[in-house]
Amino acid sequence: MKTQNKILLLLMLAVTAFACSETDDKDDQKPVISMSGTEVFPNNCDTLYFGEAFTFRIHFSDNQELGSFSIAMHNNFDHHSHSTEVTECVFGPVKTAVNAFTFIEDYPIPEGDKEYEVNMSVEIPSGEGTTPFDEGDYHFFISLTDKAGWSTQKGLSIKILHR
Repeated sequence: MKTQNKILLLLMLAVTAFACSETDDKDDQKPVISMSGTEVFPNNCDTLYFGEAFTFRIHFSDNQELGSFSIAMHNNFDHHSHSTEVTECVFGPVKTAVNAFTFIEDYPIPEGDKEYEVNMSVEIPSGEGTTPFDEGDYHFFISLTDKAGWSTQKGLSIKILHR
């Protein structure tokens, strides 16, 4: 009986030692939005135009797996700040919104991707019906979430104008 207890104890110790030596695959790192590179668009202080499409280009990465991203555009007529960039932009005068443009969209990233290049066309309408959107200072906000739920954001100051 003592020999069986010793063998059982040794087996339990071996299992415990093996379980403790396994690497922990817990994701504890935020994903990365890379603003470097000549192809990235828009950048801080860029100008977009109502009634036209632009190509949104950016690079995302994560240590384990990406999840989804969203982009949002809203007015910055009061000069509030979401900017994560160091570059200071030249703002127009503070004004009250009459018919400000707002855009919010979520996009999935293919399952299993650790790296993802966004290269997509985004249409900015010129207005609602016959009423044009207010031109001026806007924010372009990018949010990236990985599969584990960690997120990171980039806030850019842009202008959206009528040609």
